[in-house]
Amino acid sequence: MQEPEQLRNRELMPAPGLATAASPTLLAKLRGDWLLWTLVLVLAGLSVQAPKRMATYATLVDWPTIATLAGLLILTKGIETSGYLDRLGRRLVRHFADVRTLALALVAASAFLAMWLTNDVALFIVVPLTLRLAGNHALPIVRLVVFEALAVNAGSTLTPIGNPQNLYLWRVSGQTFYRFVGAMLPIAAIMFGALMLLTYLSFRPRPLESRPDVPATPIDGWRLWLAALLYIPFLIAADRQEPFVGVAVVLVLYLLAQRQVLAKVDWPLLAVFVLMFVDLRLIGASETVRTLVERAGLAQPTHLFLTAVAASQFISNVPTTILLHEFSKNWQLIAYGANVGGFGLAIGSLANLIALRQVTNSRAWLVFHAFSVPFLVLITGLCYAWTFTLMP
Repeated sequence: MQEPEQLRNRELMPAPGLATAASPTLLAKLRGDWLLWTLVLVLAGLSVQAPKRMATYATLVDWPTIATLAGLLILTKGIETSGYLDRLGRRLVRHFADVRTLALALVAASAFLAMWLTNDVALFIVVPLTLRLAGNHALPIVRLVVFEALAVNAGSTLTPIGNPQNLYLWRVSGQTFYRFVGAMLPIAAIMFGALMLLTYLSFRPRPLESRPDVPATPIDGWRLWLAALLYIPFLIAADRQEPFVGVAVVLVLYLLAQRQVLAKVDWPLLAVFVLMFVDLRLIGASETVRTLVERAGLAQPTHLFLTAVAASQFISNVPTTILLHEFSKNWQLIAYGANVGGFGLAIGSLANLIALRQVTNSRAWLVFHAFSVPFLVLITGLCYAWTFTLMP
């Protein structure tokens, strides 16, 4: 899975967004956001086909998820711009001798955080830290972020709170927390073991090279403490199904005290998620898709598993989970297939989009699919073999 040498060398650059040049304006970001405009065009086409459904678009959006995402974007941007991640990164690399060891540590940390803080929260912590590390050391930044995206998909598979599809299936299945974890443990172990091996093979044991000409970023203590003090209460509010209260408090405080942070938040990402909810749910509810699902023979366990994997590549794993549960109550196989389907194409998991959008390198999407698609094939085969051949 090694990339050509010339491509690897192009990765050994300061992290995008860490240059001294001014950050792109919101208008400039919108103009260059091909994913956003692709989703707009898809919605336009769907609206032409069924104009009467336009009045229901707002109901298709999971607004609590959007509110939670907005709060996380603000708080993590506050931590990122406080300068603390730069200081933490400088201390972190002292404990690792080479790039391979650092990559293994970041992948393991991403997977562990995703188990308990959800995959998107894990990315909002690990990816900004990685970007700061790349500002001080010659690192394959794009590849590191790609593997962190793969890691959160693997780690979040284990627990019912790791990702949205697990949370949904946990609630509708009536399983206890521990029984759910026990059911998912073999699949999560396969994913994590294969990913750690792939990480070991994909990163060379090259000594970490510092950039002595890069001065340490001064720490804005007030900005850091504001974000840190709000982070846990915001997560608690989101966990208690009160994300609107949480994001309202965060917005008001930042409007009063840290407007500079709000100006640097990736607001177009919220628009991307809103459009994805609408587009994917419209597609998932279409007669064509429902007919294909009905013809898939979901009564056969192998068909259910493979359908969940395949459908996730086109409508993402959360809509796939919701759709398939209407046809089958075998929550475990749906969970297996939907979590495996988070690999492969970037749209398979919303966590992939969160990770890739934090890296402004145009090659990020190419590198992601160069690793993720073969990994999907491998994991599908291993999980299929375990589930239908080896599992008691």
